[in-house]
Amino acid sequence: MEHAELPSLPASARLPWDFHPALTEERLRICARMLANARRDALAMASYELGDDPWSVGCRAFAFGRHRLERAASSGDYPWLEVLDDSAHFVFVIGGDGNGVPVRFYRGAAEEPTERTLKRQEVEVQQLSLALGEAAAEGLAFRLAVETDGAGRVDRVVFLALRGEDRVECFWPVPLELPAAAAAGSGVQLRLIADDGYAGPDGTPSRPAPLPAALPRRKPAASNPQRPQTTLF
Repeated sequence: MEHAELPSLPASARLPWDFHPALTEERLRICARMLANARRDALAMASYELGDDPWSVGCRAFAFGRHRLERAASSGDYPWLEVLDDSAHFVFVIGGDGNGVPVRFYRGAAEEPTERTLKRQEVEVQQLSLALGEAAAEGLAFRLAVETDGAGRVDRVVFLALRGEDRVECFWPVPLELPAAAAAGSGVQLRLIADDGYAGPDGTPSRPAPLPAALPRRKPAASNPQRPQTTLF
């Protein structure tokens, strides 16, 4: 799939909260860390010996990220977080009272969103018009780009405001680390934290131990002449 080529940001580039006050730094940090932790969990649970690959891990990371956001929205702990579309096109809303801002997320380079990434859903367009007004929402899309390294680990999460296919109005890397005050004097490397009350499969190896060389054979089931045998795989 072809990628859109985004130009360099002008010196007067806007920040997320310049578009809408609901897009605060704290809220974006929480959402970004949920997505980062979802990918962490997907990598930790991957079983490459059983056939997992980057595609299957990516599908699981997307499902985990969607589930974390859904669970956080339904928990009541984040009244500013809602789910607008829980389908494969997943759209969530930051801000309450029906006037929130719709956002979608994807894995890939923030500088190279695909045509699929730029495509806006109908409910997304309607919600954005309610939040910003039709004129301000024209051609606009908000995205969280989850960038990964060669091993599939999260490098950074970038908040994007994209206008049409060739104009970027906001490119803001979301801070994922713990605030400096919380880590002061700890003497340990800053790490991602779980913001929805779920720590994930801590201690689970990202590459599980291989299966035994041979598994014990099961006793074959008695054949039934009236029912054909079925092979499961």
